[in-house]
Amino acid sequence: MLLDELVKSIEMWLKLIKKPQEYIDPNLDPVLLVPGVAGSILNAVDDKTGRTERVWVRILGADHEFCDKLWCRFDPSTGRTDNLDPDTSIEVPEDRYGLYAIDNLDPDMIIGSDCVYYFHDMIAEMLSWGYQEGKTLFGFGYDFRQSNRLQERMECFAQKLESIHTASGGKKINIISHSMGGLLVKCFMALHSDIFEKYVKNWIAIAAPFQGAPGYITSSLLNGTSFVHGWEERFFISKWSMHQLLIECPSIYELMGCPDFKWEHAPVLEIWKEKSNSNGEATVVLETYSPLETISVYEQALSNNKVTYNGEKISLPFNLELLKWANKTREILCHAKIPDKVKFYNIYGTNYKTPHSVCYGSQNAPISDLQQLPFIQSEYISVDGDGTVPTESAKADGLNAEARVGVPGDHRGIICDRHVFRVIKHWLRADHDPYYNPINDYVILPTACDIKRRHKKGLDVTSLREEWEIVSESQDGDENAASGKEKVGYISFSHVGGDNTTWEEAHATVAVHPKSEGKQHVELNAVSVSASA
Repeated sequence: MLLDELVKSIEMWLKLIKKPQEYIDPNLDPVLLVPGVAGSILNAVDDKTGRTERVWVRILGADHEFCDKLWCRFDPSTGRTDNLDPDTSIEVPEDRYGLYAIDNLDPDMIIGSDCVYYFHDMIAEMLSWGYQEGKTLFGFGYDFRQSNRLQERMECFAQKLESIHTASGGKKINIISHSMGGLLVKCFMALHSDIFEKYVKNWIAIAAPFQGAPGYITSSLLNGTSFVHGWEERFFISKWSMHQLLIECPSIYELMGCPDFKWEHAPVLEIWKEKSNSNGEATVVLETYSPLETISVYEQALSNNKVTYNGEKISLPFNLELLKWANKTREILCHAKIPDKVKFYNIYGTNYKTPHSVCYGSQNAPISDLQQLPFIQSEYISVDGDGTVPTESAKADGLNAEARVGVPGDHRGIICDRHVFRVIKHWLRADHDPYYNPINDYVILPTACDIKRRHKKGLDVTSLREEWEIVSESQDGDENAASGKEKVGYISFSHVGGDNTTWEEAHATVAVHPKSEGKQHVELNAVSVSASA
């Protein structure tokens, strides 16, 4: 708490913030929120009766309805993945201008509902800044099973941009995407750059897997995944049921680790295998597969994968047609460019162990048959990231970014993080000129952020490092420009609990460097220490 107060004091000193507004601000530019995989409510519509029911997300009867209504097969002639049930269509609700579908994914859930919140906290926060649903705040939910470059999705996105532009009185749009939503936006930008430049002002990508999420997707394709954890998992969709869906989802193949990217440490698949030597004796070896070599493992491991649907057995092996489609998507993403009139910002997660390479078996329990892999728990070799997307992948957007900021946070939690809200608010200028001072005519852009937390000898220690660039044309008032010396300030807070059993103190140093080429660099280093009896 003291560290928050300290940073606010620094902001006040730099004249970055003013009193929060409690009314609708008609001057704000519109914002469009774009979620990632599994981040939209999906309704199943019976084409014969017109009956509609929510199939993602739901708790009661979740697994049965999920398999019945969402299992699908990929059609390479159209690029779509089509329902196994020919009489069911999947729709995304458009209530609340698209926000309903990306807010609380199970509105009927009362206890533990925070586990199915998606953009809920961000929507509430932005409403408190003065945004208004249908005027300056909108959502774009979509069927996340489909490809990020599917033509009908691109058409829907273009229509959404046009409708927002009209509803806001002709204002350009700020897009905030999360996770795979960043790939959707990038695909649209690559394929329809003229429309993108016409309607979009800024694009803020959060936790986007620009080069894939290799460890997470490898285990998902071989074992499935769970989207909720804890007691809710017992009432939700089984990993096996989810596995059968993911094998036929173009979007999942598009999230595979990019084999052409120059990784610091290339993601691999490791398998402890039992083999017989020339003497017929069993030996154990550790085999390592590169991203391209992993394809043959997928093929063998899933060669006999089948599901039973309406009494019929259906083969669902690793889909090579889907892989071809995903490779084409990757080519499109690689050639995307930010239009000259659009600004791009990137927020990525850090400080969480993130699956990168995957290992099956062990020296004491080797794998004798690759078809065992779907039934074996894997081990991860982790790197820094948000728990799902490696930092290295999220940072490598391949675009001309105004700023890239790393924030400690997990993949889902980062979109309800206080610091992320503060950075976004700055970039959107939603707190009535958080960077811009109309008297002195300057703009301040956050360019770096690093937060670390640790517990040592009964003390909780949090350290913070932030950097800003002050951009201005005028030289007036720049006292340290002529001297060529930096200004350094120091501030501290302390607090003792009323019962004298808790205490906290925070200290910060601020350095303001001389202006160079129209920019002035500001560095903030702060630390807080707290303890309780």
